[in-house]
Amino acid sequence: MNLLKKITVLLLATLTLAGCVAEPASPELSAEEAPVVQAVPRETLTEGNIHDNDALYKDQDPASVINMYLTVSKGNEADSSNHTWADVNAHSTYYYDDLGIDRYKVEGILQIDDGNGLGEGSYGYGEIVPNVTVQIRGQTSSLFASKNYKIRIKAGKEEYNGQRTLALNKHVSDPYRFLNKMCYDLLADIPQLLSARTQFVRLYVKDTTAGGSGNYVDYGLYTMVEQINRTYLKNHGLDERGELYKVNMFEWYDYDEIMAIGDDYDEDAFESYLEIKGSDDHANLRDTLTRLQNYSIPITEIIENDFDAENLCYWMAFQILIGNYDSGPRNAYIYSPLNSQKWYFISWDMDASFRRNYFQKIGYLEGLSWEHGLTQYVSLVLFQRMMKEECYRKQLEDAIHDLMEHALSPDKISERAAAYSKVVKYDIFNNAFSNYNSQLTPKEYDRYVDMLSSEIQINYEYYLDSLACPWPFFVNTPESHEDSIFFSWGTAYDLRGESVTYDYQLATDYQFRHILSTGSDLTIPYARVGLLEPGTYYLKVTATNESGHTTDCFDYYSIANVGKIYGCYVFTVALDGTISVYAGEDV
Repeated sequence: MNLLKKITVLLLATLTLAGCVAEPASPELSAEEAPVVQAVPRETLTEGNIHDNDALYKDQDPASVINMYLTVSKGNEADSSNHTWADVNAHSTYYYDDLGIDRYKVEGILQIDDGNGLGEGSYGYGEIVPNVTVQIRGQTSSLFASKNYKIRIKAGKEEYNGQRTLALNKHVSDPYRFLNKMCYDLLADIPQLLSARTQFVRLYVKDTTAGGSGNYVDYGLYTMVEQINRTYLKNHGLDERGELYKVNMFEWYDYDEIMAIGDDYDEDAFESYLEIKGSDDHANLRDTLTRLQNYSIPITEIIENDFDAENLCYWMAFQILIGNYDSGPRNAYIYSPLNSQKWYFISWDMDASFRRNYFQKIGYLEGLSWEHGLTQYVSLVLFQRMMKEECYRKQLEDAIHDLMEHALSPDKISERAAAYSKVVKYDIFNNAFSNYNSQLTPKEYDRYVDMLSSEIQINYEYYLDSLACPWPFFVNTPESHEDSIFFSWGTAYDLRGESVTYDYQLATDYQFRHILSTGSDLTIPYARVGLLEPGTYYLKVTATNESGHTTDCFDYYSIANVGKIYGCYVFTVALDGTISVYAGEDV
């Protein structure tokens, strides 16, 4: 080796150890060929990283069930708890949203049997006056007959395991009824990430709101998930004074509603993106967003100062491997301790995970196309900029192999799934309050539970595919000029630097049976067609790189009970020729 080569190798080795630096591309490896990456003990994590409180999960049996006994009664008008139990269960959350009123509540006496009976020392023992209020929770799930519940322990009353808000969920969209719980329990074994406590709960309700003493009715099994709020931060050894936001729909742009200050600040508009759960001082968030939009600042500098690369890469790796297609711009929390610039991701609502085999069985189209692997995150400015750097892709790859070898190994998934299914199976097929709407028979249920461990490998292969494809892009609103309509779309980034060409089809139906115009091997993201008659039109745009790998545009068309028609941009032409994005309901 000559002197120049020796110096280059030494410099690369030194810079790689010090931080992020572009490295030569490495060949793709199959799961069998992938190097084994040892799990990282908490005590050896990067100095300054936040850690979960391991003591919260110690000696807990993930498959245990506790019994909650809830005696409900009418409360008072001041807090909207002067309702009957039937009133509380009669409406979905959309009813309250439409009327602009608070959700109906009832008061209740809550007692909990943790396994030692309802005796002295058990929660709520000896209570004779209400210690909680109860209301429904959730959105789509509230349309079902059996509801999810938010139980709020009253001020001055004893907390339960350090929690004042108890959220009980049926997870009606989950064909197995334990996926969200399993994901949180798996997270508890990953040092680089934060989890939340979960517990199977059997709920018994005695309704005294309609007169009489009532009898306890078995409402079946629920999963209780620890709420992520200031109390969560305190219990997990984090800074409860820090900034904490629930991500409702947020792609890390400097939205006007978030950046507004003073008289222009509108909290409701702000919370349409990020729900405030911690400090209401948003200066740190605004500073990070300003820096992210400034492309003259290297993303490596921003990640170093404002984020924890280890947390980001392990969070992405976990979501990718469990197949959680409903994450990224939503269904997460972001947290920054007081007097710190750094932001950390906390997982939330993961019951869209482990769905590959079930969706294939019922023919449902979700979690496909760009909605898996790396490409499901590249619409977010943070991850888009970050993943263009090979050093971070290498960190992500290492995190993926670490999780596949340890926390998400097939044996671990199989063991946990088998234990949880024994708890929930009888209840979902036999309890009148189960709301079970899956297409699995009891026999099929067992078979598909056994197949869950295979989905980690399936999702890993999807991840490898996503590395080979161009990145997806958005279609712009078509423009009409004189005798033509012009289509344009974003450019598709390719990790290998390969050239990309585009194909499009314009049709009058989403099946693309009645095609009006096509274009192939376009080298620029642009097309032109003649004027169109008033109506609804469907535009499909794809990008293909030199290696022959194709990706759809981000746009899709949703169809009830079918799923998503990926790569399909829908627009309408009005009588006056005005063109707009299709705003109709799902068909």
